[in-house]
Amino acid sequence: MTDPIPAPSTSAPLAEWLDAYRGAGAERDVPFTTLSGVPVAPLYTHEDLPDPEAIGLPGAFPYTRGVYPSMYRGRLWTMRQFAGFGTAAQTNERFRYLLDHGQTGLSTAFDMPSLMGHDSDHPRSLGEVGREGVAVDTIDDMRTLFRGIDLGAVSVSMTINGPAAMMLAFYVAAAEETGVPADRLGGTIQADILKEYIAQKEWCFPIDPAMRLLGDTIEWSSREMPRWHPVSISGYHIREAGSTAAQELAFTLKDGFTYIEQAMERGLSPDDVAPRCSFFFNAHIDFFEEIAKYRAARRIWARELRDTYGAMNPRSLLMRFHTQTAGVSLTAQQPLNNITRTAIEALAGVLGGTQSLHTNSYDEALALPTEDAVRVALRTQQIIALETGVTNTIDPLGGSYHVEALTDELERQAYAYFRRIDELGGMVEAVKQNFPQREIADAAYELQQEIDSGRRVVVGVNAFPEGDDGDTPLHRIDPALEREQVERLRAFKAARDSAAVEAACAALRETAAHADRNLMPPMLDAARAGVSEGEMVEALQDVFGTYTETPVF
Repeated sequence: MTDPIPAPSTSAPLAEWLDAYRGAGAERDVPFTTLSGVPVAPLYTHEDLPDPEAIGLPGAFPYTRGVYPSMYRGRLWTMRQFAGFGTAAQTNERFRYLLDHGQTGLSTAFDMPSLMGHDSDHPRSLGEVGREGVAVDTIDDMRTLFRGIDLGAVSVSMTINGPAAMMLAFYVAAAEETGVPADRLGGTIQADILKEYIAQKEWCFPIDPAMRLLGDTIEWSSREMPRWHPVSISGYHIREAGSTAAQELAFTLKDGFTYIEQAMERGLSPDDVAPRCSFFFNAHIDFFEEIAKYRAARRIWARELRDTYGAMNPRSLLMRFHTQTAGVSLTAQQPLNNITRTAIEALAGVLGGTQSLHTNSYDEALALPTEDAVRVALRTQQIIALETGVTNTIDPLGGSYHVEALTDELERQAYAYFRRIDELGGMVEAVKQNFPQREIADAAYELQQEIDSGRRVVVGVNAFPEGDDGDTPLHRIDPALEREQVERLRAFKAARDSAAVEAACAALRETAAHADRNLMPPMLDAARAGVSEGEMVEALQDVFGTYTETPVF
């Protein structure tokens, strides 16, 4: 490990301080590194600052200090709470509750069958329907999910990837029925398929056809949905899988650059696509490292879009991102401690310049959150925004010796990963060769070793364990809800025009067999005809096949 003590300086006062520091005795026996293992010096000075142009000003290239000139003095971030459980009707009630309590955007969690492209009546869905998110099988569920909510007036985020195109088709078709056309819909669908193979492991198809489906979605949305972000390039799940901050930064950005390159191969310009790309980052517990990560991300994105991809539209250079506090940092032991963890992580997201924020609830290591826990999580954001004063000035940590030095270091590590990925033939090939998967697995193992040995302290887990009575009220899903959802689905399927369903599935297969045709139009037709998510996935699997991962140990 590099010696974190700064080298002697020409500054006499600094040299005197260094002598005093070294003569003060032994340091505490703790790892003076970031959570990701970056050595942290005992002191940073003006000599650690980069060129002033690398820091810049808010709203100006290279956007280290924020993508907008006024940042939170002009407008606060969007406060989202991830919501979704049970049936569409139940989640609709939670959406209304959140909107009534001051939330300004809706963020939708889907259950595991929906994420995997299975209908609720599929054998593999047994026991999982509505458990960790809402069950959405058909356009009818989507109608119910947003009943009574003006989709032309609210921003909606949907966290789904492998079958994201099918869910987008349901959403667009359901909105049309309420008089809201596609070009008025605002929000984001995650759809980040490379991240699935790297970290989250929820896929429907082999990598190449999955990339084709994402490309179709981006291409169609760029022309038909000007207010919509058709991909949210997600580092969140990469970090949740155990990556370091630098790995999250590098792999996320490289995924984004890969999507830009794919669009350019289809004849789109980077300016057609980049303004509609959003990002989704983790806010982990290492406060300054997270802030530096966001600053480095903005700077790298702006530089590469301008200098490598030739973007001309200034909006293409703006990395706008959503942040979610780290689920992996939450503990089942002493869960009330998670309120503090979440507040610190949320503050890092704000000081890092996020455009929207989700704060995890303190009970999420145990179950889906209760309404009381959700309220505390939302109030955490509101207290940061309205009581702490951190929004009164723009980028208050800009110019911090420590933060700027850490920003430079994370940027350096990200470019080192870019070079290694390019040597493997690009991100798609790197994923096929399990390179990012292996890097993340190694990082996760090393961190867990530190925790198990006690070198890395987790309060309430490997230190200060007393006081955990295990008596936390939990949100529980009634098993009867699964039976109700399956019955509704079967009734819906029985009432459809079966000939129209068969014709829509046949059209989908026919389009899939021709790589030069876009899959979104026949998918929208299928949604309107009542074809379920699982039926669309199976129709495409008839052409694309399925995928089995090679494990990484």
